[in-house]
Amino acid sequence: MSDPSSEVIFHAYPQSPVAEKVRVVFGIKGLAWRSVDIPRLPPKPMLTALTGGYRRTPVMQIGADIYCDSQCIIRELERRFASPSLMPTSEQGLMWCLSRWTDGALFDQTVRHILGAAGDGLDKEFAADRGRLYLGEDWAAALKQANADLPHLVSQLRAPLSWLNTQLSDGRAFLLGEQPAAIDAQFYHVVWFLRGRWADGPSFLAQFKELERWEANVQSIGHGTSREMDPQDAIARAKGLEPNAQTGVAAHDPQGLAVGQSVTVRPDVNGGEQPVAGTLRYADAETVVIERSAEDVGTVCVHFPRAGYRIDVTDTAA
Repeated sequence: MSDPSSEVIFHAYPQSPVAEKVRVVFGIKGLAWRSVDIPRLPPKPMLTALTGGYRRTPVMQIGADIYCDSQCIIRELERRFASPSLMPTSEQGLMWCLSRWTDGALFDQTVRHILGAAGDGLDKEFAADRGRLYLGEDWAAALKQANADLPHLVSQLRAPLSWLNTQLSDGRAFLLGEQPAAIDAQFYHVVWFLRGRWADGPSFLAQFKELERWEANVQSIGHGTSREMDPQDAIARAKGLEPNAQTGVAAHDPQGLAVGQSVTVRPDVNGGEQPVAGTLRYADAETVVIERSAEDVGTVCVHFPRAGYRIDVTDTAA
């Protein structure tokens, strides 16, 4: 049996493109993991009990350590399960830089494209939730504009897919060569989203023959091996263990963060999301970890990326 303190627990729903990105990473590494199904729309009480309010998908749990955002999840998986590596070439830094575009502007553009293409056929509750999350307070007007701008939005996706098609034109199996890498998962989730959620996605993608060949290669990797887990059991797992996050703040922190400060963390966008409050336990250039306690989950450490997230100090360390 696996050690409960090191078992990977993945909180997601099947239709999530960002969760698909991480599932591909599980496949690259050949991991066994537990799957906790969460709702597509808030409220998500079992999830937010663990995170302290963070509601985005997916979230990874290992014992009493909770990892938010696929950027943070993928980095932790690479740290814990080093082989096979998600960074098979020496361009690790460039891959992380490129991921800020694939996971940020490119993904946001794809969301606008798919929501706009759905038009009046989009479920109203889903439109309100995702529109507010990705398009801001005036999301209804933005959705109408996206529908009107659909030919332009298609042209904006056609360019990067053409670049990928060119990258693959020498017959390589994956974007960096014969071994899959994190960047394959980070691009694949956008293609997977387009194919599955846009009615014209299959015909659009058929323009890119090398890309479709690569898409099949990524799909063949699979998702590792998963077993279902009840959300209450995941909460009990966290409550029964202590977090293993390290303690400290790396030198030269631009915000002057210190262990023991009361802080809040939230995505650095106007998505109307609840900030997560806790005590700062660790911070460096890439990661921030806050510790929080609640009766239902005990003491947990919630991990976030620094890039794309805002940390606000609400009190100084004692």
